[in-house]
Amino acid sequence: MIYTLTLNPAVDRELTVPAIEFDTVLRACDWRVDFGGKGFNVSRMLKSLGTTSTALGFTGGRAGELLRNGLESLGIQTDFVWVTGETRTNVSIVDEGNGRYIKVNEPGPTISIEDQNNLLAKIRQLAQSDDWWVLAGSLPPGVPAEFYADIIAILHEAGAQAILDTSGTALEHGCGARPFLAKPNDVEAGQLTDLPVQNRTQIAAAAQAVQAAGVRNVVISLGKDGAILANGEQIVIAASPTIEERNPIGAGDSMVGGLVWGLSQGQDVAEALRWGIACGAATASMSGTAVGTK
Repeated sequence: MIYTLTLNPAVDRELTVPAIEFDTVLRACDWRVDFGGKGFNVSRMLKSLGTTSTALGFTGGRAGELLRNGLESLGIQTDFVWVTGETRTNVSIVDEGNGRYIKVNEPGPTISIEDQNNLLAKIRQLAQSDDWWVLAGSLPPGVPAEFYADIIAILHEAGAQAILDTSGTALEHGCGARPFLAKPNDVEAGQLTDLPVQNRTQIAAAAQAVQAAGVRNVVISLGKDGAILANGEQIVIAASPTIEERNPIGAGDSMVGGLVWGLSQGQDVAEALRWGIACGAATASMSGTAVGTK
């Protein structure tokens, strides 16, 4: 079974206007609503690959209901912890003429200790040997930087495997808990290791440094330039195919979706990374927020 965890989800509202102007009323000529969250994007990619997953996280209020119903309408199973407060709504205003935008992200509700413990208890109940768990995205207010590390420890006890995709101190603490795989981008890897990441040789060295600290497999994503894998046995430089890029947003999450799909099929990490790169490129070639197809 594959589970995806999004601790700080959002309802993303995008309004397109003829032109962005200040100190006046703007009238939208188009709009869309999406369900924001790195783990959700992974679940969407898995659904496109024909694999079911269960999405977990914190949700609350009417926005939380909208998010849950929207995911389930896409065929994604959910098992949320409901919290006091309202799931955040992020608003983007896009200039139709030049594509420039203004985006405002709400901080999200503060998560109580009780709700944090409820989620940890849910994970203890669900996790089984050979499960794959994708832990992705930022931490909401009230959740300590060690939270992902605590989850990884629970998964270790159950014999499940964790894939970590976050940043900052949450990434640092999470890597210390020794997940099966961590997927920082080049900037995050440089911040984590305090090493330069200006070229592939330096990025590979940063990947090796993270791996040597205890993470079994490290994949550093490089956007349109592919990714680099280090796992103690090999360094793999994975190039991305040439595509007509339409929207790269969410492509990194699709890469994680392809990775965990391959791993769940029994592939080794290098082969699974090929699927990840293909899925990321497929999503980047799609318009809007669509994900790639198999």
